Amino acid sequence: MNRPWDEGLQSERTQLAWIRTTAMLAVTGLAGAGVALRAGTPLIAIVPFVPAVFCAGLLLTHTGIRFRRVQEALHQSRPLDNRADALIAWFGTLATVAGAIAFVLARFGG
Repeated sequence: MNRPWDEGLQSERTQLAWIRTTAMLAVTGLAGAGVALRAGTPLIAIVPFVPAVFCAGLLLTHTGIRFRRVQEALHQSRPLDNRADALIAWFGTLATVAGAIAFVLARFGG
């Protein structure tokens, strides 16, 4: 029997990778905001971390749905469309980077 996919736990590995991505996004967003708050930086340097944490929460809520979609795509041998989640992850990452840059400029920029 020719199976469309092997039983190598692809969907489980994909789910764990998304959870790691989400956790890192949440940790960096929360830690960045916490450091900025403790350092007494202006609010403008803290605001970019908020979308990062929001994106992490959004991705975390999609974890179960994404897992089922990966399972279905693998079993039906069709490509998986996860562009929306990837876009959310990129936006969260860019928000974290923007927050870090804003923090550094606000703290050490003069």
